[in-house]
Amino acid sequence: MTYERVLEDVPKILLAENESIDGALRRLKKKLEREGTLKVLKARKYYEKPSEKKRRKIRSSKTRRK
Repeated sequence: MTYERVLEDVPKILLAENESIDGALRRLKKKLEREGTLKVLKARKYYEKPSEKKRRKIRSSKTRRK
């Protein structure tokens, strides 16, 4: 995987002329949340055994069916 490919996948935001850093950071966090990037990062923070992964998927599908 090349660095150019990795950089294409990174969400980008452009700062407005008089926008604060806090506002830009808030927009970036919202964008990451919408794309599901934060959820993936949190899931990959620790190793999840295949049996645990399967159990979690079954539980989530049960809650969706109800």
